Amino acid sequence: MTGVRARAAGATAGAAVTLGLGLWVAGERRPDALDAGLLRGITGSIGDDGALLRVALLPTEPYVLVPLIALMTVACALRRRWDAVIFCLVGSVVPVALNTWVLKPLFDRPLGDYLAYPSGHTVSLVSALTVLVVLARRGTARVVAATAAVIVTLIAGAALVGSGFHYPTDVVGGACFAVAAVLASSFLLGRHRHESGRP
Repeated sequence: MTGVRARAAGATAGAAVTLGLGLWVAGERRPDALDAGLLRGITGSIGDDGALLRVALLPTEPYVLVPLIALMTVACALRRRWDAVIFCLVGSVVPVALNTWVLKPLFDRPLGDYLAYPSGHTVSLVSALTVLVVLARRGTARVVAATAAVIVTLIAGAALVGSGFHYPTDVVGGACFAVAAVLASSFLLGRHRHESGRP
């Protein structure tokens, strides 16, 4: 499967999961059986250590993500890869905006005094990490970047659930939407033409 087809398949699968889960939980005011089961498993595994949870949540914070996005953008600018500069900005900002202004109101799943599905923290984190993976050189660098992105997402996602900020389906939906949106952006912006893997 070529890089273009792989990205198209990833974007389609991510969008399908986001939509499917969104329709499943739309309008729900409490966790359903799926969320309740996952919630018990996650909280039972990670415990309730507040300090540990706060550390695990750090990657989702703006003061961590904004410098990461800025660093990626500057690195691309120094290499005069202007298409990659645009991709860094679009891939990091557009998914968050769409999630905030379109998806959350559309699926209308409240948790406390905010809309929870898809998880905005997760969309912000996974969007930035997916941009990083797409920009990484093909081969070992991309595999390492993807592996690190998955690990960070799993840890931060578990912390979001364990801290009571989101249900598990919120995190899964957010991660899938972020991947779908970034991969779609990479295609629309022509990143598929730069398969050398150079940022």
